[in-house]
Amino acid sequence: MTVAELFRGRRARAILAWVTAAPLVTLVTYQLKFAPVPVVAHAVEMRAVAGEVMGTGTLEARIKTIISSRIQERLAEVPVDQGDIVAEGQLLARLDDGELGRRVEVEKAALESAVATLRRVKTDEGRAAAIERQARIEHDRISALLDDRVSARAELDKAVERLAVAEAEEERARAAIAEAEGEASRAEKNLRYHEERLSFARIASPYAGLIVRRDRDPGGVVVPGGAILQMISTNELWVSAWVDETAMAGLAVGQPARVVFRSDPATSCPGEVARLGREADRETREFVVDVRVKELPRNWAVGQRAEVYIETGQRESAVSLPLRFVAWRDGAPGAFVKADGRARWRTIRLGLRGAGTAEVISGLSAGDVVCAAKGGGGPLEDGHRVSVK
Repeated sequence: MTVAELFRGRRARAILAWVTAAPLVTLVTYQLKFAPVPVVAHAVEMRAVAGEVMGTGTLEARIKTIISSRIQERLAEVPVDQGDIVAEGQLLARLDDGELGRRVEVEKAALESAVATLRRVKTDEGRAAAIERQARIEHDRISALLDDRVSARAELDKAVERLAVAEAEEERARAAIAEAEGEASRAEKNLRYHEERLSFARIASPYAGLIVRRDRDPGGVVVPGGAILQMISTNELWVSAWVDETAMAGLAVGQPARVVFRSDPATSCPGEVARLGREADRETREFVVDVRVKELPRNWAVGQRAEVYIETGQRESAVSLPLRFVAWRDGAPGAFVKADGRARWRTIRLGLRGAGTAEVISGLSAGDVVCAAKGGGGPLEDGHRVSVK
């Protein structure tokens, strides 16, 4: 076979391959550029719309407490466990109080001794006062006789000396009383101090609540501040949710909300805004909103995650559009309106946004038919032919 014949054979095969592939290429091109795009359609209507702001957070207790000891001692008993509901004043833990109890007994004995000493010196003070009165009477009598020249001067000097001694004894008795009173006061304060330390051996619940964690068991030595139990008050539980700072202007304390726990996404628990944070995260640009949960699910746990939806407003009758039909171009919202079998882009302005629905302030009217690409289809473009599936 010559070179010319070989060349002609290769060219013929190339032409045959192109002719065979051309219809397939044409079909693919048609499907990509000219075939109708399967879409789902929705007729815009007037209906009630509720605006909501969404945030994600965790269930927390407003009041939570770490139960710890105020003294260092061996842990003797922990009669409660995780998950127990406790009443105010109920015993939560008990420390070994043997040494503390004996010290209280010693201080009681010291106080009794100090009180007895005080009684004795008060008796001495009464005796000294009586002696002082007798010496004063004798002194006054001898002084009167001396004025009448009946008594001798020596007797008066002795009377003066006896009076001075009596006065000194009375003063000493008063000082002894003051000292004894001081000792009794110190003994009483020491007793009160050690009685209070003894009371630290019994750790009671500061309020009615729920034990959420148990950290220590009997037998070990606890130190001041070391966690034995952790408890919360169940009177007020809320979800501390992080909300984008752009929603801040529409939020206020008392607004109704619904809470959806991830453990039960099909159920919404009623709630309301309890507190607004006053500091935004400088990285995420979010701030904390505490939403009080009015009704908890049957099973719940502090720290579990949930989404909150805070109602910021309502419209009884507004042009509503499901959010799945809202598209975005350069940060601006819009929708594809079905007209003459084609998708036509229309810029819209949104108002309240709720659970899957948004209020359309301008750009659409009731009766307009909007469309969106069916699942698995490519993005719509202005002018695409569409077919409703």
